Amino acid sequence: MASFTPVSDVGEFGLIDRIRAIVGEPERDDLLAGIGDDAAVYQIGGGRVHVVTTDALIETVHFDRSFMPMEYLGFKAMSVNVSDVVAMNATPRYATIVLGLPSNVSVEMVEAFYRGAQRAAARYGTVILGGDTTAARWLTVSVTVIGEAEEDAVVYRGGAQPGDLLCVTGDLGAAYAGLKVLLHQQQRLREHDADAALDLSAHRYVIQRQLTPTARLDVVQDWAARGVQPTALIDISDGLASEVHHLCRTSHCGAHLYGARIPIDLETRQVADDFAEEVDTYALFGGEDYELLFALPEEHLDRMNPETFTVIGRFTDPDEGVRVQDPTGEIISLEAAGYQHFGTARSDEEAS
Repeated sequence: MASFTPVSDVGEFGLIDRIRAIVGEPERDDLLAGIGDDAAVYQIGGGRVHVVTTDALIETVHFDRSFMPMEYLGFKAMSVNVSDVVAMNATPRYATIVLGLPSNVSVEMVEAFYRGAQRAAARYGTVILGGDTTAARWLTVSVTVIGEAEEDAVVYRGGAQPGDLLCVTGDLGAAYAGLKVLLHQQQRLREHDADAALDLSAHRYVIQRQLTPTARLDVVQDWAARGVQPTALIDISDGLASEVHHLCRTSHCGAHLYGARIPIDLETRQVADDFAEEVDTYALFGGEDYELLFALPEEHLDRMNPETFTVIGRFTDPDEGVRVQDPTGEIISLEAAGYQHFGTARSDEEAS
């Protein structure tokens, strides 16, 4: 009798490992990176490469249309895919979009989605080439973005060395704070006045970070202008703690984080206070910030723009593991928790 394993038993990364075992590691001279980084990389000649990524947003899993307007969804779908290209230190060029449309999505809603997608594409200098539409039970969005870079400019997850600084752009936890506010308001409307509109004026910054995140192409362009390049790079989609573990595992390093240095906006702190929750949890495990986490040799520090990033720690020898020092000075092990696909909790060690 055949046995069936629920995907939740192995989780996203366990499933990826099984897929990799089937498709294998492609043996092509022009392929530089396949499964395992933010995007695939292949040579196109003249010392240049294409950087390709595909990501999906599924209704009820990644977004709720009751507080996600279609134009915002289009913007977000484009931004989160561009962010994967940016996380390879590359420039996004072209995109295709696949929409799975349930019967309750109108033509006008699709037009609103594409207005948002086009607004984001224009912001990043990206051209939408086309794609596909099909009927679906739930609203489903899949975007592919093709980027371009000089081959020696691409930055992978695996280049950090012990002693490199651990740095992050922007601030963290705001997207999760925005989600908390939106869910709370949604619940209040259901309980008291289902016909009322959501008040998006309160906590405007954190709501914007949740509904319309921005890929940090501006930072990558600033690095190029200054002639600096990280040694390892990833974007923060599933949470800081999870992404630190990705960099450490791929680079064969440990890391020491200083919790007090993690940049957190005052509005994010206020939301955490309102819900009587620890704001460090938002920053470490919330996800969807789409900021850049990177390794930087200390000798390059004086060439960076200090307004665009914060040093939050240092890479260490692998046997030291991944640790965080809290404001009291206590050092604790940092688990690789964050957003989990397929409803399973896992650590990076379990997925390896």
